[in-house]
Amino acid sequence: MSGVLDSVNQRTQLVGQNRLELLLFKLQGEQVYGINVFKVKEVLQCPKLTQMPQRHPVVRGVAHIRGETIPIMDMSMATGQAAVPEENIDGCFVIITEYNRKTQGFLVRGVERIVNLNWEEMHPPPKGAGRDNYLTAVTRMDNRMVEVIDVEKILAEVAPSRDTVSEDLITEEVKETAQQHKILVVDDSAVARRQIVHCMETVGVDIETKNDGKQAYDYLKSLVEDGGDITNHISLMISDVEMPEMDGYTLTTLCKNDPRLSNLYIMLHTSLSGVFNKAMVAKVGADDFMAKFSPDELAQRITEVLAKIQEDRR
Repeated sequence: MSGVLDSVNQRTQLVGQNRLELLLFKLQGEQVYGINVFKVKEVLQCPKLTQMPQRHPVVRGVAHIRGETIPIMDMSMATGQAAVPEENIDGCFVIITEYNRKTQGFLVRGVERIVNLNWEEMHPPPKGAGRDNYLTAVTRMDNRMVEVIDVEKILAEVAPSRDTVSEDLITEEVKETAQQHKILVVDDSAVARRQIVHCMETVGVDIETKNDGKQAYDYLKSLVEDGGDITNHISLMISDVEMPEMDGYTLTTLCKNDPRLSNLYIMLHTSLSGVFNKAMVAKVGADDFMAKFSPDELAQRITEVLAKIQEDRR
């Protein structure tokens, strides 16, 4: 256990080619869950929690860790299970994570180990699986099902962020340009897809969505079966990085290495922020990247890109 806790910070810097590392943990029962190590800043025994007035029930308190005041959320309760009893909190662990430009901790019963996997081994959750609303992927390991939790959904429910674009950013000129383009949005989180689609629809652009990199790559190839250029169909792709079947890095590499798809403008849009690996983005050939989720920043960046694409076509 101590080896797992001591090594998490170092291993968050690792990024593979269509590979991921999962930190495995348990909540109330024997079911094993996973969270991508790259989003984990630290794992520690639950510190003293301070109660806050008018807090969301899922937030069990705040902890003062390394100069930061961090909300600590009950992962069991957040996923529709029983809350951790007050008398058991001291024996729990906290996984400190960085998502969507914010730092938060998740209270879990126990932490097991870190495992290295290929994204091809990760699959979308089965429909009707009960907890599928809170999952982004599942895999099997040592004859056990490992469920990867949709943290973005939890955060959207506990601390919803604004997903509307400021009116002054959407001028008639912006809308006129946007209406001439189609964007592909690729993300395994239903919440993230809805946020991006809402933002882009406000801008006025036509949207196609896919749930993972493999779906997106197959779709893009189908558009250019006749040998045409992809920009005749899709002007820009906004892709998440971490997705089952095929991650955003691999999707970008495959597109940039395919002459029919190489002209597609690709923005990697990720819930990673401070620890985001810019060198990897450059290595795979992405045109841009942005940390989730700022509707104004995303809308402004996309409208600028579309305006440049429009200018280049003239």
